[in-house]
Amino acid sequence: MVRFTRRTSRFGAVLLAGVLATACGTAGGSAGGRTSAPAEPPAPAPSTSSPPASEPAPTGTASAVDRTLAGMSLSDKVGQLFMPVLYGASADASSGENQSRYGVATPAKAIKKYRPGGVIVFPWAGNVKSVGQIVGLTNGMQQASPQIPLLVAADQENGTVSRLAPLVTKLPAAAVIGKTGDTRLARQAAEVTGTELRALGINLDFAPVADVNINPRNPVIGPRAYGDDPRKVSRMVAAAVRGFHDAGVASTAKHFPGHGDTNVDSHSGLPVIKHTKSQWAKLDAPPFEAAIKADVDAVMSAHVVMPELDSSGDPSTLSPKILTGLLRERLGFDGVVSTDALDMAGVRKKYGDGEVAVRAVLAGADLLLMPPDLPEAHAAVVKAVKSGRISRERLDESVRRLLTLKAARGILESAPRADAAEAERVIGSAGHRRVAQRIAQRAGG
Repeated sequence: MVRFTRRTSRFGAVLLAGVLATACGTAGGSAGGRTSAPAEPPAPAPSTSSPPASEPAPTGTASAVDRTLAGMSLSDKVGQLFMPVLYGASADASSGENQSRYGVATPAKAIKKYRPGGVIVFPWAGNVKSVGQIVGLTNGMQQASPQIPLLVAADQENGTVSRLAPLVTKLPAAAVIGKTGDTRLARQAAEVTGTELRALGINLDFAPVADVNINPRNPVIGPRAYGDDPRKVSRMVAAAVRGFHDAGVASTAKHFPGHGDTNVDSHSGLPVIKHTKSQWAKLDAPPFEAAIKADVDAVMSAHVVMPELDSSGDPSTLSPKILTGLLRERLGFDGVVSTDALDMAGVRKKYGDGEVAVRAVLAGADLLLMPPDLPEAHAAVVKAVKSGRISRERLDESVRRLLTLKAARGILESAPRADAAEAERVIGSAGHRRVAQRIAQRAGG
């Protein structure tokens, strides 16, 4: 399925061919890449849900995106770049957190005030209590954004990062799936997750993890990665992307340019990874290249410093050399670039919250995830556009990518309404539980 036009450069083509051929022998750890995984079938179907809506034709998508973009004000466009956390179990639930952060009490009012491109749900924000409650919340938030439907996201990797547990089917972490060596299971697991998210009204998952976990002391990735062999991780990541698309949900490869070789958690510090350009090409790049070839919808940046890739000392999230030079120009990715959460310490070391948002856009990011101060960040980006620091053309590039993603997922002109009864039927179905059991059995669990 074609979602974006990719400008794949000679570097990208050579990188994929050369890196995937040589990376096996360069990664550390015990996971071997010499035995090929079983061939992946074209269409695994563990789901019991209705099939996803067909995607709009490319011409229709372009015209719908152009029409929407032409009708947006500057404030509308800047709002599209942001994906905040909104507090409460329903769109009309009042919260002191919303009042203090956004100046209004409810998620619905915050959406109407800032017109964000999306929202992300978390249990600690009171968003995750029951299947019916989540369906009501996502439907209510979409109703609050009638002009341009929302990307409603979750950070549902499974395993240690499972924001919707215990409501959804309990699936093993990526490391367990990687241990099976079977890309069919990676695809089926992603389809199960995507199908259940879609039933809840969630249309974007911040998964799969594309990091190669070559550092056993890594405090933040570990079992979230498919393994320590770039070739195996690449195959698994590509399969997972296809599985999410089988379910009709957008997927995100993370954390670019690679977070697998660090002993610092970017939630609390700023990791420095001293890979040379050659090491990066052999160890870190292949899974992202594979995800791009599989038409991944988004790539998430990492709050890490790679001095050999950019000597500025800025984290990759704020680095034009990395987000634009490497990801856009060399790897040929023209989908949505999302930041990792902007409330993490790794990206807030040098700059204030408004400046971080501006620099992320200038670096090449399209989606600004979880800004700690949305009013400040929104105002800073508006000011930067009005002053010419961020050109109008650059802003439109990001908005166009976000609208194109929404069109590809069938939500640009109207958001599908989730149904609580259907969600209860789909989530935790016997077929979904069997997929989890097969993975555990194949992994030896």
